[in-house]
Amino acid sequence: MPFGLSNAPAAFQRFVNDIFSDLLDVCVVVYLDDILIYSDTPEKHREHVKEVLRRLRKNKLYARADKCEFHTTSVEYLGYILSPDGLTMSESKVKAILDWPEPRKVRDIQAFLGFANFYRRFIPNYSEIVLPLTRLTRKSVPWNFSEECRTAFNTLKRAFTTAPVLHHWEPDRPLTVETDASDYAIAGILSLTTESGELHPIAFHSRTLTGAELNYDTHDKELLAIFECFRTWQHYLEGSATPIDVVTDHKNLEYFVTTKLLTRRQA
Repeated sequence: MPFGLSNAPAAFQRFVNDIFSDLLDVCVVVYLDDILIYSDTPEKHREHVKEVLRRLRKNKLYARADKCEFHTTSVEYLGYILSPDGLTMSESKVKAILDWPEPRKVRDIQAFLGFANFYRRFIPNYSEIVLPLTRLTRKSVPWNFSEECRTAFNTLKRAFTTAPVLHHWEPDRPLTVETDASDYAIAGILSLTTESGELHPIAFHSRTLTGAELNYDTHDKELLAIFECFRTWQHYLEGSATPIDVVTDHKNLEYFVTTKLLTRRQA
């Protein structure tokens, strides 16, 4: 298929989805021509690999042996490294961030943030860190790569070098949602309690406050952070077999448990 056509990727994705329709999210993940096969045991994996190869051959699709990896517990897929320990960023992508030159114009910042945004789930308080940079992308703001912008740029680059391994979600392990809010942003951490009793992050989330949200009282901003995190991680939280712990540094939110007087926004 000539991928120069604008609808070619979508058409090919639909084609491969039809081929593996009953295996998707069971033992197969497919993105265009990148196929990931996963299994609980080596025995099941051999059967899954055979079935995928059989379907490819039946539909006259062939995989290059030099681009395939078989029977491995760690693999790079779509910019991530998947392993039994969890999820990490591809080393080549981290190096690209570290080698990124200082922006000289708005398009440079847009390109940098577009690349970095793909890995924001690894970076605590991502939105607050990049706020000086995102402000520069607004049409009404004149170009001025100030010291504040330079600090944000370098801080984000450093954050990529210290980004943690994100633990795989396990439905039977206790989950903790930690949230925080500032004047301009909200953020949260979803963590899992391991067998040793340690908290290990599964994902980070953050976003800047917009419009009327900037005028919220402090307790409403803190409450919005909790709501936003529960909405973002709904698929994890609803599948948890244990109660969810919520940790916030705003003690006044405790009264929401017992109060009968809530504003329309809080309700």
